[in-house]
Amino acid sequence: MSEITNSALPDTARQDYGHGGIPFGEAVRVWARIAALSFGGPAGQIAVMHRILVDEKRWIGEHRFLHALNYCMLLPGPEAQQLAVYIGWLLHRTAGGLVAGTLFVLPGFLAILGLSYIYAAFGNVSIVEGLFFGLKAAVLAVVVHAVFRIGSRALKNYLMVGIAAAAFIGIFFFRVPFPLIILAAGICGYIGGRSGSPLFRIGGGHKAGSGAILRDEDSLLGEETPAHARPNLSWSLRISAVFFAIWLVPLMLLTAFLGIDNVFTQIGLFFSQMAVVTFGGAYAVLAYVAQEAVQHYGWLKPGEMLDGLGMAETTPGPLIMVVQFVGFMGAFRDPGSLNPMTAATLAAILTTWVTFVPCFLWIFLGAPFIERLRNNVALTGAMSAITAAVVGVILNLAVWFGLHTLFSEVVTWRLGWFALDVPDPASLVLPSLVLTAAAAIAIFRYQASIIATLLACAVAGLVWSLIAGA
Repeated sequence: MSEITNSALPDTARQDYGHGGIPFGEAVRVWARIAALSFGGPAGQIAVMHRILVDEKRWIGEHRFLHALNYCMLLPGPEAQQLAVYIGWLLHRTAGGLVAGTLFVLPGFLAILGLSYIYAAFGNVSIVEGLFFGLKAAVLAVVVHAVFRIGSRALKNYLMVGIAAAAFIGIFFFRVPFPLIILAAGICGYIGGRSGSPLFRIGGGHKAGSGAILRDEDSLLGEETPAHARPNLSWSLRISAVFFAIWLVPLMLLTAFLGIDNVFTQIGLFFSQMAVVTFGGAYAVLAYVAQEAVQHYGWLKPGEMLDGLGMAETTPGPLIMVVQFVGFMGAFRDPGSLNPMTAATLAAILTTWVTFVPCFLWIFLGAPFIERLRNNVALTGAMSAITAAVVGVILNLAVWFGLHTLFSEVVTWRLGWFALDVPDPASLVLPSLVLTAAAAIAIFRYQASIIATLLACAVAGLVWSLIAGA
């Protein structure tokens, strides 16, 4: 199939074969597979995409993958889901982006919806959580593997290693806002790129990575920009108008027919606001969401946000999907004339809609212009530095996820601007440690597949939970 070129296909076939001759049906199956394996927050999700799209399928080159990731890291909203939209759009135009982005969210939406039903009906999800106990341990190994794979390929010289280290120290020890870290790295890289320093070029320096890097020209997508990915002001205006309408018209109708004080209107407006300020990932706004949901709107009871967060962390999809649980419980407790479960289901759909529709807008509007700048020397320098900073951020996510997976109690020590998450050694969850070590050995030593590792750990975790419960 790799011998088929897009230019050799008739117009009717180009709808089925994307740039590089990738069948659309095969792409749908691959995106569904990625979505089903997207555990562990953005670090794990990016790792899954990189492993399948770059290493296994060889659809997109390393440079292009990181270039797209850097742009998505700058946007509000879940960067992993936006990366899926970006790559899906590159491969199969707007339809490809819509399919990739929708499938990325769908498994998590269905899983959290099911868990929300159980939670609302019975008050806890302990039985279901037992099933996900082992998954978290396996995901931790996948995240650590991602840090090694992406880091070994992106940190090609000691300057890039230094940028990654500075990013990790800034975000982990001093809670420096994520956008500031990316901005500082971008400025540093832009200046370095304009100066002509080879240290800021993709692949600059002499540090060897682990494994051969897939060059853009050797991937199925190729190095050239597809015709549909070139900037077109008319198309940008049309697509923006369509997605603004898809996003905002339902809110206008809710306000007009139900009033500003109705729970559905409040949910739609509140989470639309969240969709444009979630820079730096879900954790940057979860505290604010929890405070407003509990104190201002009364959608949740104190402590329930942590239950929702546990659902989002142990199910596939973006961590920001926790807002779906918030909207669900809000309408469940204020259903109006509707059945509580019906109202809650509609609210979950509404919350997911207003949270993720803007993500498609940011990609379809901005990606063509980002693609045009892919070979700009100064911008390449900026993107190289941002990539290095992203490695530090992913390492921060891996450490955070590891602390909360392996220990049941983690406290934060603060001294001025300095903050350190310290686990209680007595709270070590030994089964999680054992499963994580086993998963790491399977992935690092024996190159086991992600699916096999996840399934094996899930079964082991479920068995352990049953034994512990007995």
